Amino acid sequence: MADVVLGRIGQISVRVRDVERAVAFYRDALGLTYLFQAPGMAFFQAGELWLYLTSAVEPGFDHPASILYFDVEDIGPAFDALRSRGVIFRDRPHRVTRMEDRELWLSFFEDGEDNVFAIRSWKAVQ
Repeated sequence: MADVVLGRIGQISVRVRDVERAVAFYRDALGLTYLFQAPGMAFFQAGELWLYLTSAVEPGFDHPASILYFDVEDIGPAFDALRSRGVIFRDRPHRVTRMEDRELWLSFFEDGEDNVFAIRSWKAVQ
């Protein structure tokens, strides 16, 4: 049997209760590229991967998603822009760690479907 090596992640599924409401949030508030929709599901482009929104088809899949961390160029303006579109943040952008020449900054937000996600950016150390 040949060795199998997994590559990059191509798609992540996020459980939602109301697909139509979630589509509006991910498209209009977050600004993700809407790809297409089918009954009970919707797809968005998020960088190189697809984000798959779906209602739970079985009880085993009826749980909040893992935390997704969306990279942004500059967390301050991204935070302000998303908030102006109605995104509800749990906290303000804050430094998580400092490396030699850069700092990692995060801010967590909710999608209205019991899922918590974050934006993150690296800042050069001044």
